[in-house]
This record gives sequence, C-alpha cells and structure tokens, in this order.
Amino acid sequence: MLTNPVVLSIAVMTILCLLRFNILLSILVSALVAGIMYQDGSFLDALTATTSTLITGMKGNLETSLSYILLGALAAAIANTNLTAILINSISKILSDTRTYFALIIAGVACFSQNLIPVHIAFIPILIPPLLPLMNKLKIDRRAVAAALTFGLKAPYVSLSVGFGLIFHGIIKRELENNGVKVEMSDISGVMWIGGASMLVGLLLAVFVFYRGKREYQNTEATTIEMKEAEFAKSLKMTKKEWAVLGGAVVAFGIQILTSSMPLGALLGLLVMIVFGGIEYKKIDNIMNSGLAMMAFIAFIMLVAAGFGAVLRESGGIEQLVSFASSLAGGKLGGAILMLAIGLLVTMGIGTSFGTIPIIAAIYVPLALNLGFSPTAIILLVGIAAALGDAGSPASDSTLGPTSGLNADGQHNHIYDTCVPTFVFFNIPLMIGGVIGALVL
Repeated sequence: MLTNPVVLSIAVMTILCLLRFNILLSILVSALVAGIMYQDGSFLDALTATTSTLITGMKGNLETSLSYILLGALAAAIANTNLTAILINSISKILSDTRTYFALIIAGVACFSQNLIPVHIAFIPILIPPLLPLMNKLKIDRRAVAAALTFGLKAPYVSLSVGFGLIFHGIIKRELENNGVKVEMSDISGVMWIGGASMLVGLLLAVFVFYRGKREYQNTEATTIEMKEAEFAKSLKMTKKEWAVLGGAVVAFGIQILTSSMPLGALLGLLVMIVFGGIEYKKIDNIMNSGLAMMAFIAFIMLVAAGFGAVLRESGGIEQLVSFASSLAGGKLGGAILMLAIGLLVTMGIGTSFGTIPIIAAIYVPLALNLGFSPTAIILLVGIAAALGDAGSPASDSTLGPTSGLNADGQHNHIYDTCVPTFVFFNIPLMIGGVIGALVL
C-alpha cells in the first residue's frame, strides 16, 4: 500500500503543507509524484504526461476560479468606500449595550460576509480592532469572539448554496459527477445543513459554556488609536458612492440566487457599481488588481487541486486504495470515521476546504459506493470531510482572519486563542454530525 501512487502523493502533499512549504507548489509536486509512479516510459515522458493530465484536469474549476477573482474585485470595491465603516458603526451601537450576546452578533455579521456582501475576511481588520476597547471594557474573552468569527466564515458556505456557499456546493456537485455520482444542487443544500447545525452547537458551547467568563485585557497605545478611529467613523455618512456599491452588492446577491451563477452575479454587480459611480472609471484597473491580489492565489489553488484530482483518477491507484480501505473500515461506521479523519488531516495541511474537495472526492466517492452509502450520505461525507480542518488550521483564512483583528493590540495568540478553540469546538461537532448523518441518510 505504501507504493500506491495515491497514498504516497497525498502523504507527500500533507507533509510538505505541514512543513509550511508553499501550498500551490506542494500540490504540484505531489501530482508529479503520483504521475511518476504510474506512467510508463522514461522519467521525462512520465513528467510530461502527468503535466498534460494536470493541465487538462484544471478546467474542472475554471468557473470557481473566475468566481473568486470577481468576488475579490467586489470586495476591493467595497473596501474602497466608507460603506463597511458606516455599517460597522451602526453595529457598534448595538454591541455597546450587550455582553452576553456580543459574540453571537459578531457571528451574524461574519455570516453576511459570505453571503449578502461577499467580502470574505476583508471586513475583519475594519470591524474588530475598533471594537477592542469595548471588548476590554466588557472583559469579553476573545476566544469566544474568535470562535464566532470562524463560525461566520465557515458555516454559511458549508450549509447554504449562496455566495461562497454556491461555489463550495458547486465544486461538490461537479466532483461527485466526475467520479460517477450525479446529484443536484438541491440535494447538496438538503443535507449540508447538518454541517452548519453541527458548527452551531460548537459555537453555543464555546460562547455560553467554556468562554463565558470575564477575561482581563490591557488598554494599549494601539487600543487608543482604535478608539480615535472608531470616533471618526461616527461622522461618516452614506454618499452616492456608498449607495452605488451597496446596490451592486445587492444585485450580485440577487442574480446569483436567480441564476445559480456566482460569476454572472459578481460581474453584473461590478457593472452596476461602475455605471452608478461606486467605482470611479479611472480606478477600475486598480480595483481589479486589488481583487486579483486578494483572491488570485486561492483561485489558482482551486485550479491545481482539480488537476491533482484528475491525476489521481488516472493513476489507477484509487481502486487498490478503495479495496484496502473497505477491508480496513469494516463497515459503514468505520468507513465514515476513516474518511472524515483523513479529510481532517488533508484540509489541516492544505488550509482550504475548497481546494480539498477535488482531491478527496476522487478517493471517497468510489470508497463510499463500495461501502454502500447513499448519494446523499456521500454528499455529506465529502462536504464535511472537506470542511474539517479548515477551522483550526494555522494556514487557513478562517483562523488567520480572526487573529488579524483580535491581535491588533498584541494580546491574542494565533495558536492558543484562535486555532485551538476553533479546532475543538468546530471539528469535533462536525465529525460527530458527519458520522451520524452519513449512517442515517
């Protein structure tokens, strides 16, 4: 089994990622390792053939990559106005009167960043630092806020076919079909709510049980600066530019709902912003460049991951691995636990749920079919296996984003205050929910 091209290539990829080697290069190197092991002919011929398979397979995520780039442009356009600061100032007025539900309100705001106004983590450096003085005054444990932010960054795309969730569910649909299981988007949203519900349980445990107590933080010079910036935000007003950007975001949201096409929604949203003055004509290139800088790397990871999945399918090692894993699993229960545990390890290494799907689907779908799982159970297993590890991974946007805001004054540790809490309170419920759901469906 150690000579199986699938096992060896994924082991290489995981080790490289855990060693903090560049993610994109890790996937490419691992694909070449798999290709060298199964291709006939000379070493050079094997490399050439594998590269060809990789490039051909990359087309499977072209729509996803375009979506990411256009969403990046939308986020850059929004960041180029005072819209986010104005909305955050309104939210701050609500937050100033509550301590108990502070983290839940933050979680709700974070959810909007994945669906309503798809800016992903770009809102965190704007929202969180100005709130640190208030959090210090209320003695709120920032670990609860970190859990709330990660929940808002993950749960919407895991469970809902809107915004980034439309991309996530679209990748699941396409990769299941690539591996012989035809499903509809309604089938995916009809079961992936289990993942969102599992994460909600973890959030409530973190906020109301483990991190509900008061925790002392010091007001620093950075905190004083944030207080002044928060005061300045109170004077900001909605102008034509902000209304145009907000209108574009609403159009992008509405079009994706009507057409189930994220690229079309994002494109039309950008055009509305341009026509009505939300984006100045002379700054269009700057906005697009900013969007590319924000999302292009993730988009290329999506492309390369799809190519890697194609290489794994061509290697012939999946059938051998499925047979071995089926005998090792000993049935559905063992199979579900095994698949989710492997998904956790792979995603922890790669740091992206989206990029994990093409890789694990190539293995999981044949294995799940061999173990007798239904198509809906396979959807849940692949979806949750991909989502596992994104919370808790030091390399994930879902943890890096919260830390960037909460550590603005140097009092929040990335590993112990963000990664460990989010790993415990989201990955464990996701594992339990995924296993139970797969056995019941």
